[in-house]
Amino acid sequence: MKKFLKILLILILVVILAAGGLFGWLTLAEYKPEAVESVKVESSGKSGQIPVNVGMTLLSWNIGYGGLGNESAFFMDGGKNTQAADMDKVREYLGGIAATVSKHAPDLVLLQEVDADSKRSYRIDERAMLGEGMKNTAFALNYSCPFVPIPWPPIGRVNSGLFTMTRNLEISSAERRALPCPFTWPTRVANLKRCLLVTYLPAGDSGRQLVLINLHLEAYDDGEGKIAQTKELREFMLSEYEKGNFVIAGGDFNQTFPGGLDAYPNTHEDLWNVGTLDDNIMPEGWTLAYDLSVPTCRLLNQPYDPSDKEGTQYYVIDGFILSPNVNMILVETLDEGFVNSDHNPVRLVFTLMNAEP
Repeated sequence: MKKFLKILLILILVVILAAGGLFGWLTLAEYKPEAVESVKVESSGKSGQIPVNVGMTLLSWNIGYGGLGNESAFFMDGGKNTQAADMDKVREYLGGIAATVSKHAPDLVLLQEVDADSKRSYRIDERAMLGEGMKNTAFALNYSCPFVPIPWPPIGRVNSGLFTMTRNLEISSAERRALPCPFTWPTRVANLKRCLLVTYLPAGDSGRQLVLINLHLEAYDDGEGKIAQTKELREFMLSEYEKGNFVIAGGDFNQTFPGGLDAYPNTHEDLWNVGTLDDNIMPEGWTLAYDLSVPTCRLLNQPYDPSDKEGTQYYVIDGFILSPNVNMILVETLDEGFVNSDHNPVRLVFTLMNAEP
């Protein structure tokens, strides 16, 4: 008995030391970006300025790192998966995503959850495939960790972020703006560091710029993180508009738009509770652009089965916010049937107007 207890004590001590060593290493290696960082704009040729008073198209899509297609059930939503089945499946999903973007040929593209070097997507640099045919691209990390230790098997290495692309439009500069992180140590060290990817596009002869904001707000917090991040987004948008610029923010808000819970009541609150964007989040004159006719996201508690209406949950959490000098012509959710991602893309048609703020 004494020998058994001694062995058990040694094993417990080894586990404690191993866990302490792991979290010590992760703490030292923690991704700690500055509040504002310059982002390199990759250019593949000469491009023009975005025109004023001409219809333009913008597509936003959370692509689920090429690993959350219709066969996936993610562990944080009640499923079991931490990565796609294999590399071929990731390439299949990415190929479908790229084909959809090419089909609709938007002038501007905002993508979220784009992996650059992650175990969960078999270390594929997704930017290369998705950026093909685009003149200008910018990428900002919002998740970087050498080893995410949960669940089992562990997620492992992650390098992922926001990816903004233009087909033929100039990006004069880009920056990463950090958002408040709601998590404390030790959860924080292997968690996302949310941000805004802000790109500045010269707007014709107006002397002003289109400030295009790519975002993916907090998902698995207690709600306070979303609120703080949304507040910071609001303040930044207002400050840029007051400078005379055109402002569009788009992406995955992880909060339902007004009327979203009426259209798609949450019947699985025990799995994931969605936040809610208020109608009055922005001052009068600003536009919340979203489409309730098609859900933009599905719950990943199980593989996708369109015939099983009760077993899963749908949301409208992807859309845009437009400043008063941006005119919305059309916003529509493109029904891709959640084949290649757990989100559907959202398409916006807009014009920049001459009116000063």
